[in-house]
Amino acid sequence: MTTPVALTIAGSDSSGGAGIQADLKTFAALGVYGASAIAALTAQNTRGVTGIHAVPADFVTAQIDAVFSDLDVGAVKIGMVAQAASIDAIAAALSRWKPQHIVLDPVMVATSGDRLLASEAVDALRTRLMPLASVITPNLPEAAALLGEPIAASEAAIEAQGRRLLALGCRAVLIKGGHGEGAESTDYLVTSAHSLALPAPRIATKNTHGTGCSLSSAIAAELAKGAELEPAVRTAKAWISAAIASADRFSVGHGHGPVHHFHKFY
Repeated sequence: MTTPVALTIAGSDSSGGAGIQADLKTFAALGVYGASAIAALTAQNTRGVTGIHAVPADFVTAQIDAVFSDLDVGAVKIGMVAQAASIDAIAAALSRWKPQHIVLDPVMVATSGDRLLASEAVDALRTRLMPLASVITPNLPEAAALLGEPIAASEAAIEAQGRRLLALGCRAVLIKGGHGEGAESTDYLVTSAHSLALPAPRIATKNTHGTGCSLSSAIAAELAKGAELEPAVRTAKAWISAAIASADRFSVGHGHGPVHHFHKFY
């Protein structure tokens, strides 16, 4: 029996709703064994981030090497990387180990509005990590920030930004529509072959902490299980929509509460 394995390289969320903790919960919920390499520690809860401690770059490398030298990693998810030195270390390690699938979630700002990526590290993320990615999963503000452009306000503008992001070297782009408006939250999957709109009903809840982390991890989990990209994205979107719809069954914290990763089980 082969056990599908996914590795998350990201930051730790001390309150458990986002980051490494959300990624590992997502892997488990979708039947995938999760490993982790922690790039940063955050002092964080549902109300915001009060502190960030970046893990030394050489120790990020050591964690990645330890996992790949022993585990058969089917897919990698990259989330919060915090600083340029970590980006360089991650890019070098993944270039050596050459995993088949890399899902890059270009985390810049938390749900609470707190900045999670040093401004001077954005260019390193754009030039070092994006060309390695099978798919990147920016939200609307992140897509605009990566391009140095205003936030796209129409379907045509979103798809055009997706094309420009694709030109930076990644193999596919999923621009998430959660920050948009209207009755539907539409994500756009852009590849060299086509653009695909993936609508879902917009769910009225403040409990969306960890949504982006969990969606990218769900895509990585499905890729680790052998799915092709489009089916992986569709399955992940359906799963995160259900996790958001079930979020109000939780009562965790006093700010933006977490989504319900294990909604299928309790």
